[in-house]
Amino acid sequence: MKYLLWLLKAAIFFTLFAFALNNQHDATVYFFFGTSWRAPLVLVVLAAFAGGLVVGALGMLPGWWKHRAAAAQRPAAVPDALAVPAAPAPAIPPTDLPAVRQHGL
Repeated sequence: MKYLLWLLKAAIFFTLFAFALNNQHDATVYFFFGTSWRAPLVLVVLAAFAGGLVVGALGMLPGWWKHRAAAAQRPAAVPDALAVPAAPAPAIPPTDLPAVRQHGL
């Protein structure tokens, strides 16, 4: 299994490496107000991917902070050795009803 995982990682690496080698032509990205950026296509794709990661992480930050604050306000869990044992379940008194047979398939 370990060798299969390494083989999969190598295949992904060589696929991305071949993609980078095949996309070395210059690409022009046009921004607002007439500004532009010329770079190899592989760098443009890499920059777009990195920008997406940053925007996604920044979008998740408020939720992370809210959950961290809620976790900080919760009391710590009580260890099992200090926990109070639960009360035993009350005994069910016997009835005069006939026993019900359950037929399983």
